[in-house]
Amino acid sequence: MAALVDSHCHLDAPEFDPDRAQVIARARAAGVRRQVLPAVAADTWPALRAVCSEAEGLYPAYGLHPMYLARHRPEHLQELGDWIQRERPVAVGECGLDYFVEGLDPEAQSLYFEGQLRLARDFDLPVIVHARRAVDAVIAAIRRTGPLRGVVHSYSGSEEQAKQLWKAGFLLGLGGPVTYERANRLRRLAAQMPVEYLLLETDAPDQPDAGIRGQRNEPARLTQVRDVIAQLRGVEPEALAEATSANAERLFRLPSLAA
Repeated sequence: MAALVDSHCHLDAPEFDPDRAQVIARARAAGVRRQVLPAVAADTWPALRAVCSEAEGLYPAYGLHPMYLARHRPEHLQELGDWIQRERPVAVGECGLDYFVEGLDPEAQSLYFEGQLRLARDFDLPVIVHARRAVDAVIAAIRRTGPLRGVVHSYSGSEEQAKQLWKAGFLLGLGGPVTYERANRLRRLAAQMPVEYLLLETDAPDQPDAGIRGQRNEPARLTQVRDVIAQLRGVEPEALAEATSANAERLFRLPSLAA
């Protein structure tokens, strides 16, 4: 089976502290040979860097997540630029807008999000975007800042919004939510969207698939996402794995796998 890329996984999260090495081993045994690890706040960047240095196939992205707004400071944008220049991550993020969680100031979110979009543009890096009930606002920010490329992870918008994102140079990340039978709109999109815009992800330890509902998610479960989307599209899992891994390699400019 073709090797998989987990395009969005928080392997540095404290939920993995007791058994991170075993989690990575299970991922590799399942064929998930590479993972992109996006950061959420400036105070997590050093630990994320350390985790990525512990095993082959782990690639960091540095950013400021909107749900951690209380931990961000304006000077962190300057620090992020310094980190990007020094560390050469594969992407900027996780960043974005979240209009679902109450109490997150939209103006403050926009300040950090658009600042990170400018960094991604200036450093010619893809951006990993969180967009919850905020897809239109995200599209508008991308248009104001562009040209850009990247991925809207855990996509939950409409087909029309998806088309606008594809036109802007963005891919869509799909993970555990697509495995739930009642996710009709998402499953229709997964079945019909052009495969060149599709990335697979787990968002581990969050967003478990239907087979482990309510449990800790982990990268080895990416095979479940692959199999469900392959079934929805009427293709072989091998073909979907090859296509989506090639998409991840192209977007994040990942090095080729050793034989």
